[in-house]
Amino acid sequence: MILSIVLAIAGLIVGAGGGVAATRSRSGKAEEEAKKELTKAKREAAETIRKAEEEAARKSEEARKDDQKRRSEIKDIEQRLLSREETLDKKLDELDKRSERLRTSESEVEELKNEIRSIRTKQQDKLEKIAKLSKSDATDKLMQMTERDIKNDLAGLIVKLQNEAKEEAEETSAMILATTMERMASEVTAERTVTAVRLEDEEMKGRIIGKEGRNIQALQRATGVDILVDETPGMIVLSSFDPVRREVARQTMEMLLKDGRVHPGRIEEVVDKAQKQVQKDVVRAGEDAAREVGLVGIPKEILQLLGELKYRTSYGQNVLKHSVEMAQLAAVLADELGANVKTVKYAALTHDMGKALSHKVEGKHHHISGEMLRKYGAPEEVALAAEQHHDDMDATSLEALVIRVVDAVSAARPGARNISAENFSERMKDLENTALGFDGIEKAYAISAGREVRVFVQPKSIDDLQAIKLARDIANKIESTMQYPGTIKVNVIRETRAIEFAK
Repeated sequence: MILSIVLAIAGLIVGAGGGVAATRSRSGKAEEEAKKELTKAKREAAETIRKAEEEAARKSEEARKDDQKRRSEIKDIEQRLLSREETLDKKLDELDKRSERLRTSESEVEELKNEIRSIRTKQQDKLEKIAKLSKSDATDKLMQMTERDIKNDLAGLIVKLQNEAKEEAEETSAMILATTMERMASEVTAERTVTAVRLEDEEMKGRIIGKEGRNIQALQRATGVDILVDETPGMIVLSSFDPVRREVARQTMEMLLKDGRVHPGRIEEVVDKAQKQVQKDVVRAGEDAAREVGLVGIPKEILQLLGELKYRTSYGQNVLKHSVEMAQLAAVLADELGANVKTVKYAALTHDMGKALSHKVEGKHHHISGEMLRKYGAPEEVALAAEQHHDDMDATSLEALVIRVVDAVSAARPGARNISAENFSERMKDLENTALGFDGIEKAYAISAGREVRVFVQPKSIDDLQAIKLARDIANKIESTMQYPGTIKVNVIRETRAIEFAK
């Protein structure tokens, strides 16, 4: 029993020793495997680091080359800039030299002008000593001689016309016309499209122009008048075919020159004031015309339209003066023929009233005159006589025939009309009306003698792209409907303003 136990114990001891030996053998093999793997990993890591270093070195070299290239380009640009700067400096020096030469030339011209003035003064003094007359006395004598010669010529012309009338017409009608024409004594109106405003100080030109031209642009935009500043020394020229606009611009310019403050805000204020003043002048002119021909009780609306004729011309004749002249002639002729004097005076004074609205209302001016007279309560016989003073309607009364005759007499007298000026004015109106025929347009002005039409659009109705298309459409319509020399510039302006008040 004991032996069996001892053998069992010995067996256990031998088995345990063998297991330990086997374990140690396996552990040694594992360590060797681990060492091999570690060595392999180290080799791979070293290879990876080497490749990364080579890639970093390559990219660093590329970056260095790019930096050198950029530095070279920057250096070239700097060199070109230096060259341009040197060229600009040379040009500035040349401009300074030219400016100096111009100043020298201006001083020489001024010296020559002074010398010419001195020579003229000396010549005038010598002529006065030789003639033993002062300049004013010589002027008076010359005017008297000229007046005497003109009177003789006019007397001869009147005698000639009277003789021709006696030969070609019956004695009674010839005497009536001769008596009527002898009562005619109105002045001749010269048609003009420019107005000159005198400057007391040349420095005011700079104020009128303003910084970068903003003042003169604001003036032209507000008045619709072309303003020429440097054309005539000591003068500012206002150019427009529309005499109303010229009058507004003239009063605006005079108020600005007197006040001395010139800036866009002040310009708008003064233009508004000038327009109100012109409106007062219009009403006063209508009242004066009615008073001159002896008519009372004319409605104020008719007097308003009548006063606007003060600033209108027809073939070179001032329309208001032409109407007053016709009313006076018609009164004489009506008295001779037994027609109603008051009716013919009323109709003659208002027969061209439609010309004040011809650019606003469709139709011929005499038809518009008849419509306005009826609208504002004038007698029907007056409206008919005014409406029938042209040949497109038959004269249905003796008063209408009188108006037709005196209109021809007033227009046919020597120097009364200037057709070329009227054609020019009509072309300017047609140019503006062509532009105003499109939707979204606030106002349009023909300037620069018809070489440009300036169109102001409503910014809420027309955007920038539509403004470009509108300019092209207006140009196409002008090309297809009008005849004109040269080219016409269509300038479409879209302006947006934001106004607020600080309280």
